[in-house]
Amino acid sequence: MGCGKNNHDFRKSNCVCEVVRAIKDIQDNAVEEDCPECSSCFAEPLGTLVSPARRDPVDTRVFVLSTADGSPFHAFFSNENNACVSIYFRVEDVFDNCCATLRVLVPGRREGGTFCPVNLVSGGDKCCINLDKVCQVERFRASNDCITVDLNCFCAVQCIADVNLGICT
Repeated sequence: MGCGKNNHDFRKSNCVCEVVRAIKDIQDNAVEEDCPECSSCFAEPLGTLVSPARRDPVDTRVFVLSTADGSPFHAFFSNENNACVSIYFRVEDVFDNCCATLRVLVPGRREGGTFCPVNLVSGGDKCCINLDKVCQVERFRASNDCITVDLNCFCAVQCIADVNLGICT
């Protein structure tokens, strides 16, 4: 069910689906060139969301999805010590009627020269995303975990950053 509605009219376009499709196309066509600053998910080429602009190649547009109540959608990943939940994704495939395979990205921060995962559900409330922890995220790493979702079930998509995760395409 999308945005609190109990029915799907698949003849109508879903904006979240279209944005995720656009992100997939942009990732697939990543090229190295100077890019103007922009914060739109539709900004091309991949690398446009990097701030400040850098010359490193990028292969991923990191994004978050919001559910009908406005909360961030989350998924689980494994093998990262104490952290196991993320709200950050990379689109791997879009198929059928707005279904998508999303790679769960490990949220992190830099401590010294190393990547340290951020536990987004730390604190007393183990059922919800801790928004204070979300604000500490400054880096991402690809996990080996993917999730398949129906993009019609989301009300918003927000692009966060363009990064190089070293994803083989």
